[in-house]
Amino acid sequence: MRRRHLFPALPAVLAAACTAPATPPVIAVFFTEDSAQLDTEAQEVVRRTAAVARGGTGPVQVLGFAGPAGAVAYNRALSEARAQHVADLLVSNGVARDRIRIVPRGPVPFEAVPTESRRVEIRIGA
Repeated sequence: MRRRHLFPALPAVLAAACTAPATPPVIAVFFTEDSAQLDTEAQEVVRRTAAVARGGTGPVQVLGFAGPAGAVAYNRALSEARAQHVADLLVSNGVARDRIRIVPRGPVPFEAVPTESRRVEIRIGA
């Protein structure tokens, strides 16, 4: 089962990011198993998130996750590759690299739906 991106709710979340909430919004994009590449829909989510981040001056955290199946070292590297890929997309869409902080979280236990563990979270103003 593939979890849908937060695309339908994205405009509301991005609008909230512009008003500097106490807790930074979390935008998530999801990956297929053993992959650090985003599909077209997820790339659009990152592009729209970059448009909002460009309007601010605060930091942007990019947290990479991987599921628990397989070797720990492999999943750590995969979570970092996922976060790096999203950070590179943010930069290519105009977000200053010095504002971005990559945080590879490595393997995490499966969430309610296993595919949720294969994600990157973007936190604007974190």
